[in-house]
Amino acid sequence: MPTYERGDLVKVELSGDSSEIGEWMWVRVHHSDDKKQIVFGTLDNEPIQDYDRKITRGSELAVSYSQIREHKKGSV
Repeated sequence: MPTYERGDLVKVELSGDSSEIGEWMWVRVHHSDDKKQIVFGTLDNEPIQDYDRKITRGSELAVSYSQIREHKKGSV
């Protein structure tokens, strides 16, 4: 069984460039790769920072397990 499953929510820490403070955001898991320690999913909230308008609610993301700060089991 994978560490993170479809429908789970993970809170990840993201930041833009080195001058920006990190931001915590929720990602809805589509699937994960335990071997490479990557979660693939959709951003589930609207970011506070601009990120040059590249990241918005619904954006598809791939995040490292090392960026995950919280995990909630979900449903599909």
